[in-house]
Amino acid sequence: MIITFVGHGYVGLVSASIFADLGNTVWVIGHTAEKVENLKKGIIPIYEPGLDEIVKRNVKAKRLLFTLDYDEAIPQSEVVFIAVGTPPKSTGEADLSVVYEVAKKVGKYLDGYTVVITKSTVPVGTNFEVKKIIEEVIPQKATFDVASVPEFLREGQAISDTLHPDRIIIGTETKKAEEKLVELHKPIDGVMVLTNIKTAEMIKYAANAFLATKISFANAIAQLCEITGADGLAVLEGIGLDKRIGKSFLSPGAGYGGSCFPKDVKALIAIAKQHGYDFALLKEVENINKQAVNQIVSKVKRLLNNDVENKTIGILGLSFKPDTDDMRDAPSIIIVRKLQEMGAKIKAYDPIAVEKSKNILKGITYYKDSYEVAKDLDILIIMTEWNEFRQLDLGKIKSLMKQPILIDGRNIYEPQQAKELGFVYQGVGRS
Repeated sequence: MIITFVGHGYVGLVSASIFADLGNTVWVIGHTAEKVENLKKGIIPIYEPGLDEIVKRNVKAKRLLFTLDYDEAIPQSEVVFIAVGTPPKSTGEADLSVVYEVAKKVGKYLDGYTVVITKSTVPVGTNFEVKKIIEEVIPQKATFDVASVPEFLREGQAISDTLHPDRIIIGTETKKAEEKLVELHKPIDGVMVLTNIKTAEMIKYAANAFLATKISFANAIAQLCEITGADGLAVLEGIGLDKRIGKSFLSPGAGYGGSCFPKDVKALIAIAKQHGYDFALLKEVENINKQAVNQIVSKVKRLLNNDVENKTIGILGLSFKPDTDDMRDAPSIIIVRKLQEMGAKIKAYDPIAVEKSKNILKGITYYKDSYEVAKDLDILIIMTEWNEFRQLDLGKIKSLMKQPILIDGRNIYEPQQAKELGFVYQGVGRS
């Protein structure tokens, strides 16, 4: 099948590469000449384990093609995916301007029958707006259907999630479009859920909002456990073993971040408000997430006896999660800026995200490994659970620090082990 993706971010590039690897001819339309030229050479703009190899293999096989021109890709495509960003407005609503702009460009070059799919995360009803836009510009002899096929990719596991998803949601309004999309997704082994378009649009927001809720619940329980002297990790393990609840996303820490949870929670609150519903539960999910981030700063102040000015603080991990360089809404951003406002000097290291961080976090010193960061520190904060941080020589880390104070924002170390080495240790949810 010949298909097109508009957008080469995480979703567009990963999905396009996998569909090409499955034997389809896949066009990817970008909007930046430099990025498109790099992609033609197999140079990718994002970090995702294993992706560069798949891109290079399919570029070489001429199954994965990159262009700036809609008229080169769209007329020959049976399926077109819109996979562009929908960032939050100041109101929390999703900014759909790029989606609508792309829909207009796609519509002008449709030829024959095409299914136009919004893969971007969009509010209920967006695909019908896309349909109206296309109807205004479509050539006379062309026909089309719109559809919603939301993505559920985890950064760092995006290739596996594309090939082996828990489910494939296909929302359509015609049997013809449904059959076309079922055929396209047959090589992928997820359970197919065939539904209408509005339901498919809502499923994505509902899924991310629920996962964010689990994280905030875990952080609320962790805070209560710290106050009462209970072991928060044991409490969450105990409830997570209940099959009705499940263990995933019940790990307390410095709060959620990234490209999906923050904006999708905000967007669902805004969608509810537009329809006259006060989604108070999700508002509190947001509040608890802010508390989880602020708790790290509070721990720093408490452990330094409220004397943060001119203290040297180390940050290990800057990306919002391991195995990605994504800094979008990373908790590290808020924490570093708050500590800087208090007069702290910040040293930092991340295995992948340093270059992106340099564009966001100014006035901090970046290093090439954890041990360089540890030199002369007053306090060390683990912000991202990269595997290499689990393997650190804590004895060496302690010997390099001015004060052996460790805040384990992701609970990757055993408290007793750290204390036996001489650290003043503080995790999350651990008394």
